[in-house]
Amino acid sequence: MRIVMQPARRSEKVVNKHYEDTITSPVDFEHHAHHLEPAVVDQLKELFPSGKAQMWGVVPGKQNVNVSRIKKMSPGDWVFFSGDKKLYFGGTIALMWRSQPLAEELWGTDAGGSTWEYMYALSGTRGFDIPISEIRELLSWNPQRNVMGISVLNEDESEALQTYLTLDPSPAATLAVDPEQEEKAIAAFDGELERKAHRAQRGEQAALKRRLLPGSTGECALCGRELPGTFLIGAHIKKRAMCTDSEKRDLANIAMLACTFGCDSLYEHGYITVAEGGAIQISPLAQAIPEVGALIQQRLADRTVTWWNPQREPYYQWHRTHTFKQLPPA
Repeated sequence: MRIVMQPARRSEKVVNKHYEDTITSPVDFEHHAHHLEPAVVDQLKELFPSGKAQMWGVVPGKQNVNVSRIKKMSPGDWVFFSGDKKLYFGGTIALMWRSQPLAEELWGTDAGGSTWEYMYALSGTRGFDIPISEIRELLSWNPQRNVMGISVLNEDESEALQTYLTLDPSPAATLAVDPEQEEKAIAAFDGELERKAHRAQRGEQAALKRRLLPGSTGECALCGRELPGTFLIGAHIKKRAMCTDSEKRDLANIAMLACTFGCDSLYEHGYITVAEGGAIQISPLAQAIPEVGALIQQRLADRTVTWWNPQREPYYQWHRTHTFKQLPPA
């Protein structure tokens, strides 16, 4: 998954109008089908059974400066909208196409007479509130660097940001990825397909679990079930890869016991989080996957996590702002 940075400052009236027209209010693509190739309409219907999709577009730019960047994008990539010194919205590219007439109908033209004809539909969108200064530090950018034009991050930057914010591809977007192309990429890859765990990290996990689970059984911090230790892990409250060295050594507070029957994954992927005080907070986006929504309602609705305390709150707070799946901003 590559990461695309899309500048879109909502403090600008034109950008905000576009956002409201085609992101806040998804586009009824069948209503505009006369501006699209039949194959594109068919793909949109498959990807978005509701008949509506969130859409955005990019102008070619002076001397087609954006076209080479757009060619690096493909379905399955993640797009971040940035502006006003923060990342505030993102989702997965489900489909890409070019349509000057549709772009003009949706957004008109800019001062130079160009329109946002290189279009894409987004799925699995969610809201963020991450200062761009935090992203600069994470990716070792120049402290003054801003996202000035659409750009595709390199592999290392994409992986770092994907890990940092737990970016999962949406179900609709994965339908658009070409399996044959993925197999060719794996066959051509000449690096290690598996990474070896470091001995120190294994030792850390063992020490962590011994501290959290002094006996043969323990309680899952999230669902509250008493289970054999085999089915419990020492789950980091704040993503381990983003912890400082001192945080990793804070064994008393950095982690909680979570069961392998779903609770650990639900927390890790941001479908649940722990609010200040300990109440479990459920992502509104969980309902987009009925099986996930049903599992959460059955096991975790209205629960309070007894593991919460003021010492662990900074770690839970990090999870709420960086991993928890929030609704896109209106």
